[in-house]
Amino acid sequence: MLATMATIAMLGLARPGSAQERPAPVAEVHGGTLLFADDSVVKENFIGGAGRFYVLPRISIGPEIAYISGSRHSHLMLTGNLTFDLLGSTSGRPPRVTPFLVAGAGLFQTREQFPNEIFTHTEGAFTAGGGVRARVGDAVTVGGEVRVGWELHLRFSALVGVRLGR
Repeated sequence: MLATMATIAMLGLARPGSAQERPAPVAEVHGGTLLFADDSVVKENFIGGAGRFYVLPRISIGPEIAYISGSRHSHLMLTGNLTFDLLGSTSGRPPRVTPFLVAGAGLFQTREQFPNEIFTHTEGAFTAGGGVRARVGDAVTVGGEVRVGWELHLRFSALVGVRLGR
């Protein structure tokens, strides 16, 4: 019994080596264009934000919200994302350039204005793709990404991220 309690106490004091530590959380702002498949390609701009919380040194999860504006309608997309950094940190610092893959699932809401009413429709959503981030300071990154998603679209965006803490 005493040995078990001592082992549990020692595990509580153990810390991973610096090369294995998880990076600090990141807040990102995204902006860009979505190309929707319709009778012809429909281009709509968007702005959004995301949070990434590392669960492993190269894997993060977090929420994302995007507002997409169109002519007499708008969309709101809420997803939970999983991001995989293809390069890991060295000596506790993220690499200068990090390619990544991202996938998310959630909700896609469309709000359309008609002369006498507003119609709102919500359905499931997903996005998947990848991109690259470049570190421009100790806590700031810039980058770009391309994703495909449902409601069927291609998404091209630029991003700015700020590392929170550490």
